[in-house]
Amino acid sequence: MERIERIELGDAEIIRILEWQGPFGPAARLVPDLTEAAWHRAGTDHYDPVDGSGLGALQTWAIRCGGRTVLVDTGVGDDRERPGTPMFHHRKGRFLDLLAEAGIRPEGVDAVVNTHLHADHVGWNTRARDGQWVPAFPNAVYHLPAADLAFFDPAAAHPARTDTTLDPARWTEWDQVFADSLAPVLAAGQAAPWSGTRTIGAGLVLEQAPGHTPGSSVLRLESAGERAVFVGDLLHSPVQFVHPSCSSCFCLDQAQAAASRRRILQQAAELGELVVPAHFAGPGAARLERSGAGFAPRWVR
Repeated sequence: MERIERIELGDAEIIRILEWQGPFGPAARLVPDLTEAAWHRAGTDHYDPVDGSGLGALQTWAIRCGGRTVLVDTGVGDDRERPGTPMFHHRKGRFLDLLAEAGIRPEGVDAVVNTHLHADHVGWNTRARDGQWVPAFPNAVYHLPAADLAFFDPAAAHPARTDTTLDPARWTEWDQVFADSLAPVLAAGQAAPWSGTRTIGAGLVLEQAPGHTPGSSVLRLESAGERAVFVGDLLHSPVQFVHPSCSSCFCLDQAQAAASRRRILQQAAELGELVVPAHFAGPGAARLERSGAGFAPRWVR
């Protein structure tokens, strides 16, 4: 399933680094408000009708534009303690090899964007060296949403830590993620927390889209009159194109996530932006047209 795909967008090159593709778990749990019929209409690239699984991917998107290389999200990482998420626990992958096959050296990465700070978006922020976690991209600026840093940093003691509706085991794993994938970047002085909007290079603008997490964000790319928007976990499946009011089980604030999703997708349809989600299996990016209360995708990859 590992592969590299390339998309030309204006003068920019978008590279899909696909590490893994397969079942993410029962579709009925992944996006709970959807019917089985809605999932069937998503197609077999995104839904397994035999066992009812929602299909997804672990992947990173690389952007080459204006002489710079930017990575959008960095997957799970290797050798991580993730006992609460078996598919992430002690994972071994070929991420750095895949980057090399795409012509990307760690030293040549100029910026890393974490659209939010969940385990499967920050894992390759760091790598193990001499028994320590160190930044995997020594010359990169890591753009981290400030609202997520405030939420997930154990030292910040966010009030949500006393929220009894959140499973304490989730905080345990979030703290492990912070310790191995975020704290080393902060300690190295390579982190650039941001809020509101941030321009990170010519034609590259970060924008908040909260709900999935407090700091969830999108990255907009404009090159030679063409546009794309990297939406992270704003969507987990193309069924959410058709039903944008339906949020995944992973969204901390489902109503806010739905509002962000509708806003970003509406703008994408109006501007002709290529929508690039983090976890789609099969085709990974699409342009949208309005269709009823939702949107119809026209797949690019």
